[in-house]
Amino acid sequence: METFLTILGFAAVTAVAIALHLRGSKRRDAGAARRCGGCGARVPEGRDSCPACGVPLQVYEVVGAPVARASVTAAGPSHAVVRADRCVGCGACVAVCPEPGAIRLEGKLAIVDRDLCRAHGECVKACPVGGIFLASGNAVQSVEVPLVGAGFETDVQGLFVVGELGGRGLIRNAVNEGRVAVEEVARRAKARGPAADPDVEDVIIVGSGPAGLSAGLEALRSGLRYRILERGDLSETIRRYPRHKILMAEPVQIPLYGELWVADASKEALLSIWQGIAERTGLRVDTGQEVTEVAAHPDGFLVRTAARPYAARYVVLALGRRGTPRRLGVPGEALPHVFYDIVEMEAFRGSRVLVVGGGDSAIESVTGLTVQPGTHVTLSYRGEAFDRVKERNRQKLGDARKAGRVEVLLGSQVRAIHPGAADLEIGGEVKRIVADYVVIRIGGEPPYGLLRRAGVSIVTKELSAEGAGQRAVA
Repeated sequence: METFLTILGFAAVTAVAIALHLRGSKRRDAGAARRCGGCGARVPEGRDSCPACGVPLQVYEVVGAPVARASVTAAGPSHAVVRADRCVGCGACVAVCPEPGAIRLEGKLAIVDRDLCRAHGECVKACPVGGIFLASGNAVQSVEVPLVGAGFETDVQGLFVVGELGGRGLIRNAVNEGRVAVEEVARRAKARGPAADPDVEDVIIVGSGPAGLSAGLEALRSGLRYRILERGDLSETIRRYPRHKILMAEPVQIPLYGELWVADASKEALLSIWQGIAERTGLRVDTGQEVTEVAAHPDGFLVRTAARPYAARYVVLALGRRGTPRRLGVPGEALPHVFYDIVEMEAFRGSRVLVVGGGDSAIESVTGLTVQPGTHVTLSYRGEAFDRVKERNRQKLGDARKAGRVEVLLGSQVRAIHPGAADLEIGGEVKRIVADYVVIRIGGEPPYGLLRRAGVSIVTKELSAEGAGQRAVA
């Protein structure tokens, strides 16, 4: 009996020890899971921003996400994965999925429920932009991005990437990323002391959109020698913003300016705000300076433009993800209803849209728009046939034409764009067509070429259901 009681007591003590150990492990795991991806401070449950540095946790979701395995599909398909950098929220995948709730739109971005998905593959076939594939593992989204660390520094020391190019097309995140990157630059520049050569900047910032503006304002506030290079006019990224409406769900702190909150505004309204911030703070932006190369330099980097080279200790790339689009060179091309890409198809619902181009990107835009209820689409292409497109896109366009969802005008060229209309030359005659919006998809120079030439690694990140991002708000 005594032996039995001894064994029972030992078992009880062991059970308590194991329980305490497991509880401690859970606490440690919870603590690790709720730490800021930037400063490492603990974040209390229920908060979405770091109490120490004030940066939203969402800013670091892509940074902290694992790099995709090289053999992501090798283990056999088990569920759909959405390419978050391609998804345009058209809803075609949701409409064809035979499993209710397996794929849905959240914030104009498709989200997969791994428990409900049965890997039928209908969503893969239906996606007009090739933004879904089948894979195993925990990821429900993937995104191709430059490889960066918590301070948004790439694997090239001293070269930072912030904003949309880093995988998050959210204004709030872009503003925070620009500030965080230049805070790190300021810390290093202060430790090094002033550059001996007065022609060497502390930091060159490429781009004057939300991330670039925030980075420039932080450089100005920190007393750095800075230069902002913009290929177009001030905030060219916003001028070509591919969204119809812009909404920030909560205020964001702009360096030297204060709290900014944009509620259901047009890109023209946001552009006016951005210009006002630059004027109020005295921020300098060198416009008409397209950067063609970022190369190593004894003091850091040499940033080349068509006009001249610039030297800097550090470089912050705040480029748009879509690179430099090719333009038509016609009157009215800068009007606010002209877009060079689309990230939210639903925003064009019930509108008359003119798409210009004859490649895969143009046809993918067309087929995605035709899914939106009440949307009338016209495709203008100067060629006589779509010789350069993938067969799947050719088939989708043919199906849309047969269904009467798109009008195709071959051998046509845009001569002018007006508010609510466009002039097309067809067979030697100019015809005016009604167009609430004009989407120009005739190619361009993507930004990844510049990054790869500079030595930056481009990787594919996997996002789980918890980390899958939303683009509902800016």
